[in-house]
Formats: sequence, structure tokens, C-alpha cells
Amino acid sequence: MSDLMTAPSPIASEWDWQHRGSCRALSPEIFFHPEGERGSARRMRDLAAKEICADCPVLAQCRAHALRSREPYGVWGGMSEDERLAFYEERGLPIRRAS
Repeated sequence: MSDLMTAPSPIASEWDWQHRGSCRALSPEIFFHPEGERGSARRMRDLAAKEICADCPVLAQCRAHALRSREPYGVWGGMSEDERLAFYEERGLPIRRAS
């Protein structure tokens, strides 16, 4: 068994951007759709989330994180789930769909 005291720790500076996000003090429900949400309700929620992202000081870091880690749900860095999938498809990258 590995010694957890000697395991590498996350580099705090790589995640520090999250503390500066415009979404930090808001409800996650703005950025993540409830089960079964579709159509205009989902589009309107996504648009509201993207408006918050538009003026966010860490939009670029958030978007890069979402694309690099393949975030399967929610609006990240001003991109919806469908927009991230389209991004991967346009570049011929493998798509991992959430189960």
C-alpha cells in the first residue's frame, strides 16, 4: 500500500483560478440542468449561465479546464455540453459521452 503522506499533492496554483470565478457564490443549478430539462427551459438556463461566464475574469482557464478534463455536464467557460461535444467532433477528437 502506498504511503499517502508521500503521495504528490495537487498543485494549488493550477486550481487557484476557481476561487476567482464569477460563479463561485452562485447556485450550481444555474450551470447544471436538472434531470429531464429540455427544450426552451434548458436553452434559457444555458443562456443565463453563459451571461455570467461572459464577464468572468477566469473564463479562459475555466474553458481550458472543461475541454482538457472532458467535463460531461453543465456550462463551463461559457460552453454548454453540446458545444463542447461539437468542439471535439470538429477537431476529430474522440468523444466520451456521459453514461
